Amino acid sequence: MMKVLAVVACVLFLQGCIHKIVTVPVKVAYKTTKGVVKGTAAVVGAVIPDGDDENEEESDKKKNKD
Repeated sequence: MMKVLAVVACVLFLQGCIHKIVTVPVKVAYKTTKGVVKGTAAVVGAVIPDGDDENEEESDKKKNKD
């Protein structure tokens, strides 16, 4: 009975440490992945134009006609 109580007490006391051991690597991985995805999106956006220039040119032509 005493061993069971000691194990339960250790689990309760070390719960905060276990939480840190699990969450810190997950946060690091999340932040790293987030940065990589943003960088990839920026590169893709720079390489593949989205057509905004064409829309602006068309609207400028319409304004000049009026």
